[in-house]
Amino acid sequence: MNLKMKWSNASFIGVICILMTNPFFSCKKTTTLEKESRVTTLPFYNDPSFTPKWVTPGNDSISGMHAIPKFTLVNQLGDTITEKTFANKIYVTDFFFTSCPGICPKMTNNMALIQEAFEQDDTILLLSHSVTPEYDSVPILKNYADAKGVLPNKWHLVTGVRKEIYNLGRFAYFVEEDLGIPKGDDDFLHTENFILVDSKRHIRGIYNGLNKTAISQLIADIRTLKKEN
Repeated sequence: MNLKMKWSNASFIGVICILMTNPFFSCKKTTTLEKESRVTTLPFYNDPSFTPKWVTPGNDSISGMHAIPKFTLVNQLGDTITEKTFANKIYVTDFFFTSCPGICPKMTNNMALIQEAFEQDDTILLLSHSVTPEYDSVPILKNYADAKGVLPNKWHLVTGVRKEIYNLGRFAYFVEEDLGIPKGDDDFLHTENFILVDSKRHIRGIYNGLNKTAISQLIADIRTLKKEN
């Protein structure tokens, strides 16, 4: 290829990038976290099978959908956290413990990506429940939060009564994958699932908290969910 042809090709690419500054075109490289949602409206989930229920926003049947019940917990700042903390907010929740050497650090790092994506959006909150509340006191949660860059009042790391936390995980958020296998009060709750909850406390998605692609999809789905409000 001669010099004239190289210059011609370079000029052509430059002109195309200039023309593509309108809303329909872009020369910007799309990152993983800019992934689009798979659907225009997210489904609802009513039980541990996570069978999607497709309901048009505004439909009267939404009022009968499963909703997260009332709860009272304490966050890393020592503040009481209830379902009212999340009133009219979209939030993502998970279950972890600060001394976990396995999946929890990866989950925390991925939750931090969601925090970063919506740092300036006060309609999006994060909620992480300790499954070892007898160990994860307020000071321990505070130290963990500081070490992980958790933003106060954006991302709540909570402790409380063990039975309440476990009931929330198993019967409110349906986070465990061992469907059909009865669990007792002494059985440990350990899951990598992230749950997306809408502003009316309905479950709208379940995601693998260890998978970057799933986190990308979760961020996209949050943006889709925001359009309902």
